[in-house]
Amino acid sequence: MSTVNTWTSTQHFWLIILGFCVAFVPRFLPLMLFTKREIPEWFNEWMKFVPVSLFTALVVKDVFIDSESYQLILTKVPEMLAAVIVIFIAYRTRSMAISVITGLIAVFFLSMVI
Repeated sequence: MSTVNTWTSTQHFWLIILGFCVAFVPRFLPLMLFTKREIPEWFNEWMKFVPVSLFTALVVKDVFIDSESYQLILTKVPEMLAAVIVIFIAYRTRSMAISVITGLIAVFFLSMVI
């Protein structure tokens, strides 16, 4: 037995409006709060490390931890080699876009070879 979508057009409209609010408000409020204030220098220095920290956390989790058992694994050789290549490229270029593209290409080719 299949379920039938019984939502009306009005409900869809309100869903879109609420979705817009949920996506827009968290971006708009900080913008309005911090455009008229001077941000301390220590905060700007600290914020420089946030992208690197988040990127590192995501990469380490995907390369070194098994998502099913949450145990350390060292069998993902193509991904580990690609990570080393990306670290080198990221250090040399300081470009997130070039690093990500290089990583994708490296994983693709290394997965085919190894």
